[in-house]
Amino acid sequence: MRRIDKLIEGYKEFHTQSYSEDYLKKLAEEGQSPEVLVIACSDSRVDPSIITKAQLGEIFVIRNVANLVPPYSPAKDEYHGTSAAIEFAVKHLNIRHIVVMGHSRCAGIRALVMHDEIDHDEYSFIRPWVNIAKGARDKIQHDMSEEPLENKMHACAKESLKISLKNLQTFPWIKERINKNELAIHGWYFNLRSGILTILNKETGEFEKVIP
Repeated sequence: MRRIDKLIEGYKEFHTQSYSEDYLKKLAEEGQSPEVLVIACSDSRVDPSIITKAQLGEIFVIRNVANLVPPYSPAKDEYHGTSAAIEFAVKHLNIRHIVVMGHSRCAGIRALVMHDEIDHDEYSFIRPWVNIAKGARDKIQHDMSEEPLENKMHACAKESLKISLKNLQTFPWIKERINKNELAIHGWYFNLRSGILTILNKETGEFEKVIP
């Protein structure tokens, strides 16, 4: 079976088994009201809806290379796909939680760590995008210069996640809601090899297992 045919068969199963007509009708007529925004990587192996078993309408998802959040920059002559989606989720949907979910073995993080070895003429969009987390790369190269690449990538992915959480707070309407306890932000890290999800402890700066 071709992969595209497998997807079509998956849709048929979804249509007949997963959701009732009444539930879909309710979603269509009443609109969406998710309380959680998840900013995740575009990587096909890390789908937040599958990992959390979320149902339709439960989470609003933004996906991009390396699950990055740019700092607030309202310049009108630029494209702001991620920022526009964040704005919609916060201002229109009034979400209560923002989760930035990173993961191991991320190609975007690899491009960030191996910056000097990437053919930038071939990948003209990736370089400026992953450089949002340049501070993470600089820290890892300084602190872990002799470590294997995989260790650097693990550490850089987590540091990059922390940068995205800081960047979220540069959006004035996010900062305002956080200060009013109307919005909370969270950092999650998913290990592809082990399937272990860890959550950032904001007090210690360490990532702690959801399942001990």
